[in-house]
Amino acid sequence: MLTLEDRITARVKAADFRDWRDRVTAIGGCAAPIRLSGAFQLQDLHGGVIEHIGGDIMVPCGNRRESVCPACSDRYAADAYHLMHAGLAGGSKGVPESVSEKPRVFATLTAPSFGPVHNRPIAATGKVRPCTGCGEWHHGDDPRLGGAVDPGTYDYTGAVLWQAHAGKLWHRFTIALRRKLARAAGLKVSEFKHHARLSYAKVAEYQRRGLVHFHAVVRVDGPDGPHDPTPAWATAELLGDCIKSAARSVGIDAIRPDGSALRLVWGEQVDTKSIRPSNASQVEDESGEISEARLAGYVAKYATKGTGARDTADRPIRSQLDIDVLHISEHHRRMVQTAWDLGGLADFEELNLRKWAHMLGFRGHFLTKSKHYSTTFRAIREERRTFRTLEMFERLELDPDAVIVVNDWQYAGSGYDNDAERELAAGIVERVRAQRLRKYEQEVAA
Repeated sequence: MLTLEDRITARVKAADFRDWRDRVTAIGGCAAPIRLSGAFQLQDLHGGVIEHIGGDIMVPCGNRRESVCPACSDRYAADAYHLMHAGLAGGSKGVPESVSEKPRVFATLTAPSFGPVHNRPIAATGKVRPCTGCGEWHHGDDPRLGGAVDPGTYDYTGAVLWQAHAGKLWHRFTIALRRKLARAAGLKVSEFKHHARLSYAKVAEYQRRGLVHFHAVVRVDGPDGPHDPTPAWATAELLGDCIKSAARSVGIDAIRPDGSALRLVWGEQVDTKSIRPSNASQVEDESGEISEARLAGYVAKYATKGTGARDTADRPIRSQLDIDVLHISEHHRRMVQTAWDLGGLADFEELNLRKWAHMLGFRGHFLTKSKHYSTTFRAIREERRTFRTLEMFERLELDPDAVIVVNDWQYAGSGYDNDAERELAAGIVERVRAQRLRKYEQEVAA
């Protein structure tokens, strides 16, 4: 039987390898490309064919998780960066530069405690302290970190139900925040929209204990959005105070499987920091303020992470057998199992928890934003498609206004034919990443 190295060598020596390599490079080395068969034509306004190209093509899978597809994850992170940065610094994507002078806060809202977990506290001096749960000194890669100290008393049901309602809890928080700002300004709640507008973008990040917390950029605009001056009473300090007050004031009443009441609230740790203009080189400076460019990159990084990166599945759970064979920590297995079991009960049917068991019950999007914060992923992708189309017209010396593009493609499959092609594609991803890093370092040095 041929070894993987032999199969790779055979694929490289194949007659069609260069064409295959060029197509894979064009999609950045996507780990699971969608294969299409068909053709596209360029026609003039009278239906005459100018150009006809047919055959098989590959398009990226579009999965945002780095653990599933590094290539598409990089593309998603880049789009997330531009989306976040446009709303922070302005000057692009239809957002004015004046947003950098508006009151803005970087807020972190966490989940409450559902029982003691193993942790590794680090003092302000950088010295590691013993675990507050068990008293031991944990190494940074200790697999027990984040797991329940006593699984028998840990509230897994409460944790999964909190996770399932986290998106709804965020929605109630934003409503409460508008009310807090209105009252602080001496306005009626109904009058707030005529004086100011709340804009935000948030990203969900999994903690080691398997629960999400939200990082959010929150901004106060004028009533017509980012182009409208913010009222004088709205300051970053006021916004930060109102965020903390709003987080403490909201909750959701749920029930447990036995019918007892469960109050779902935010955790005690609600952190807020003012965001300053983008002339700093660090995410956080000596005064505790946040810089724009680094913050956008920080948020984009978490937008591509999986559910804890190493302690849960990347794909939906289909049966109990899937749970039984998962190579994950016992703590995360219990969360997956709890979500699966709750999903089978009629009282929790509307939560659709079995669909989200691999996400430990979290049903929300990882990156969301308000309408007027900045641009959208769709707009960014459309801009990229338009650029490539115009680039093609320029290469063919055609007038875009005098050409009709006709596409006719059918689905032909997903992924690569074998492990040799997958390994070669992974190598292309690493080369593209290395080239991108060198280019970035050269630009910084210049």
